[in-house]
Amino acid sequence: MKFYLIIYFIVNSIVLAQGDGFFIARLKYNGGGDWYNDPSAEINLLKFIANNTNIKTNPKYEFVDLTTGNIFAYPFLFMTGHGNIIFTDSEAKKLRNYFEAGGFLYVDDDYGLDKAFRREIKKVFPDKDLIEIPFNYGLYNCVFDFKNGPPKTHEHDKNPPRGFGIFLNGRLCLYYTYESNPSDGWADPDVHKDPPEKREEALRFGTNIVVWSLIN
Repeated sequence: MKFYLIIYFIVNSIVLAQGDGFFIARLKYNGGGDWYNDPSAEINLLKFIANNTNIKTNPKYEFVDLTTGNIFAYPFLFMTGHGNIIFTDSEAKKLRNYFEAGGFLYVDDDYGLDKAFRREIKKVFPDKDLIEIPFNYGLYNCVFDFKNGPPKTHEHDKNPPRGFGIFLNGRLCLYYTYESNPSDGWADPDVHKDPPEKREEALRFGTNIVVWSLIN
């Protein structure tokens, strides 16, 4: 109980500082990938968080252009898609500065993103590797319990779901799900026609990611 009270006070102090509530920005990137798909995903996740935690949210779809936008105005960025990604040197430097300033990025492979993402994130962190996050890490149990790690929302290649991260000064600044695809489960029910229990599971997992980004 003490641990969850600490979460409550830390999260609420951060959210109060954001005025209208916690929000997420979709990261627009170059390269031809569909960064914009399933715009209902973040809205539904933020509504779920507001209904199931003490976090005040601002449930709207908002995106920020990596090239010209002010990514530093957003504490939580979300990136997804099925295809190619290209970061210019200046964009990679901007992302690195964002992480060093305390920003958090969640990336969900919507099938087909993995190769390009791994290639391009090396421009941001040439000195670091994506490491698999152990199942006993706090992100997997900070609100809802995921003792087996990321959920399997969509089958893709029928491989096990995996979660990877990059740490900066001991803080998880980037979290990446592969063969898991929970963000599809956040979308409106008629988009992917996932069963209710799968959508609930995905929304719970998204809640853990957001909460962990705030308290980590």
